[in-house]
Amino acid sequence: MTKLLTAIALPAAVVAIAYPAVAAAPQFDTPAPVAFMEDLSSGAVLFAKGADRRMPPASMAKMMTVYTAFQLIRSGDLKLNTEFEVRPETWQKWHGPAAGSTMFLSPGERVSVANLLYGIVTLSGNDACVVLAEGISGTEQAFVERMNESANKLGLTNSHFGTSNGWPDGGVTYVTARDLAKLAAATIQEHPKLYKQFYSRRDFTWGKTMGGGQAITQANRDPLLGRVAGADGLKTGHTEEAGYGFTGSAEQNGRRLVMVLAGLTSFNQRASESVRFMEWGFRAWQARPVVKSGRTVGSAAVQMGDSGEVQLVAPKDLSVTVPSGTRPKLAGKIVYNGPLTAPIKQGAHVADLVVSMPGLPDQTMPLVAGSDVGEAGFFRRAWHGFTGLFG
Repeated sequence: MTKLLTAIALPAAVVAIAYPAVAAAPQFDTPAPVAFMEDLSSGAVLFAKGADRRMPPASMAKMMTVYTAFQLIRSGDLKLNTEFEVRPETWQKWHGPAAGSTMFLSPGERVSVANLLYGIVTLSGNDACVVLAEGISGTEQAFVERMNESANKLGLTNSHFGTSNGWPDGGVTYVTARDLAKLAAATIQEHPKLYKQFYSRRDFTWGKTMGGGQAITQANRDPLLGRVAGADGLKTGHTEEAGYGFTGSAEQNGRRLVMVLAGLTSFNQRASESVRFMEWGFRAWQARPVVKSGRTVGSAAVQMGDSGEVQLVAPKDLSVTVPSGTRPKLAGKIVYNGPLTAPIKQGAHVADLVVSMPGLPDQTMPLVAGSDVGEAGFFRRAWHGFTGLFG
């Protein structure tokens, strides 16, 4: 297979006097040693600082625990109403001030998967992570193996997990900001209903106080919720080793941004920098429509199919992200590994639209098959074989 390129025409820029034709990326500065932002709507990386530097994730590792659980729920192997019992040994290890954030579980208590997920996402409960992991896989370490399998499938090439909750483990667990953003994107795009259900809750009540027996309500630590329009996730993290970090997302006017900050020095700095970073992403950049949903952009060659080509269409409205107030000239090309091999299902992601513009990195958006392409019959396959002998 070879990577095939096809140039295509894109909408022309408007009058250059009104809009600069060459766009420079807007500037942003942050004290965070690690910062990354991507516009999921276009695939554009808006900011990257230390994005591929390995670092301890602290509780941001819990995003992988939740993603792994979401995968099992989608496959039908895990039910939200299934209950797991809190083992006394697990409670003993993960309660008290030395055990960090807690859901305030009790030994012998039976807790549903749904409530454990709320305890992980909203309360950042270290105890909830381990109870969920043990309930699913028998031991936490067996579940961690599932986490690493999920990470490999997602292409998180610079990440590895040693615990279900991100507790310091001497460097066994590490991630990068780019990988955390990819994990966040997969959670949002592959599991939209579960993401909406679990990631934007403002607070959660579980457990009772000692002596008085009063219900314990804890607030979500997400610094964007209620402060940035459209904010709906994801996860904070803090240890002495990692500092204060946050992986967050928000959607405004069809634009979905994912951001990562890490290595900040205080709770308040994390909150203020997170809000400032996300607001910059929405203010300093804007979407420029390129292709309407369902429009045919081009075609790709198909071998061993009942048709020699397949139409490539936009699966949704496609836009590029450009600096606000600019209208750079765009050039597009279709990229795919081809020729494609039948059978091909309608709607399958088989190619990409790569858009280039002066002064900015390329942006890549998916194209899907516009129709089914079945396998060729005997005589067509024979003809393909015969013509293949002559190149």
